[in-house]
Amino acid sequence: MSELHFPWIEISILVPLLGAVWIQLLGERENLLRHAIAICSLTLVLTIGELIDFVSIGSFEARDHWLLLDWLFNRDIFVVDELSAFQLPLVALIFLVTVMSTLRTKAPRFSLKLTLVSECLMLATFSCRSSWMLIALLIVSTVPPYLELRKRGRCTRIYVLHMALSAALLPIGYGWLSAVDQTGSAILIPGALLTAAALIRSGIFPFHLWMTDLFEKATFGTAILFSTPLVGAYAVMRLVLPIAPSWALQSIAVLSLVTAVYAGSMALIQREARRMFCFLFLSQSALVLAGLELVTPIGLTGALCLWLSVGLSLTGFGITLRCIEARISRVALADYHGLYRQMPMLAGFFLLTGLAAIGFPATVGFVGMELLIEGAVDVYPFVGTMVVIAAALCGITVLSAYFRIFTGHPTRTLVPMHARPAERIAVLVLTVLILGGGLVPQPGVASRYHAAKELTRLRESPKG
Repeated sequence: MSELHFPWIEISILVPLLGAVWIQLLGERENLLRHAIAICSLTLVLTIGELIDFVSIGSFEARDHWLLLDWLFNRDIFVVDELSAFQLPLVALIFLVTVMSTLRTKAPRFSLKLTLVSECLMLATFSCRSSWMLIALLIVSTVPPYLELRKRGRCTRIYVLHMALSAALLPIGYGWLSAVDQTGSAILIPGALLTAAALIRSGIFPFHLWMTDLFEKATFGTAILFSTPLVGAYAVMRLVLPIAPSWALQSIAVLSLVTAVYAGSMALIQREARRMFCFLFLSQSALVLAGLELVTPIGLTGALCLWLSVGLSLTGFGITLRCIEARISRVALADYHGLYRQMPMLAGFFLLTGLAAIGFPATVGFVGMELLIEGAVDVYPFVGTMVVIAAALCGITVLSAYFRIFTGHPTRTLVPMHARPAERIAVLVLTVLILGGGLVPQPGVASRYHAAKELTRLRESPKG
């Protein structure tokens, strides 16, 4: 296996963990948010360095040159490959822009220590190649949102039931899989258990209730960070895709498409912005999962491209709603708020990120959505129709929400509503990536296509 020139993987995982310890030692200080932003920025720089180093090697996968914790971990546990190389900077960027968009008045409710611990666990999850370690990380990463819900005094029953069921199915399914012959029909039951665990974590219908409950009861920032990296889709790629038969994957794809249409329909009728965002995210993430299960190079390429675009665009869409909530409290979509004159930058960014999420031309999601539709039609013609219907429903939802929030009779307030410098930087960074990825898509699409071919080849090689 190829090696990186620097231990990027371990250091990028350890920095947010050590940062959480540093935040704890600082205690209650006014500049805690600045320290958290600096830690998240350093983590992003490390993951970008890891990506550049990996691309320069030209290999499908690579590990650290030398281990800082070789007494604790095997060298092949944390590995970067073409699937995770682009996801790691995306995860670091999601955490950075979310922390940057946090107002100082909201920092006591949005735990910076738990956020940094969650970033450490998320980066470790996307870097992990050991199945048992991956299962352990998937289980442990559900703890920080639970701790926040308990701290806020909210009911945790729905969240705990779903996450506990997923946490139980993962080790049972993989343990069963390890004990049977993986070339015959004996893998059907353990494969079904792993699939069910991944679908629960992804919020696929009818296992989506925990996600709406989380967006309703947790802080908006925590809900965004827990959902937008699409950890459930990564679990499917690592645990389910290598062992599931094609007919089973296509059945999962159909179920995901049903979820996309259902969630798009639900998003259209919501009267509260958080619930609208939750169903919009469920619809778009289900499309990503559907593409991953098509197991064709074109469909898989579209899904991998859409994975990146959904992470970028819906994170931007979510932090825009979060910034508005921080100024006017929960946003009701039953009325017209007329906020455009008071926050024109956030209004434009809201529309840009919302349209990018549904694959609007000249945005980062356009090529991915087109490839996904083309790959879906090759499998079943009606699948492409469902993708178009889901995208149309989400597009109507975005435009309707824009008109409700930013148009109408302007509301005059004595509180300044304009974007802060940190919010402007976050908006600018995401805007450049969304438009840059749409106007110059070839490098990203080429790398995703190569990764799709390699993943398809690895899946088919044991059968050959």
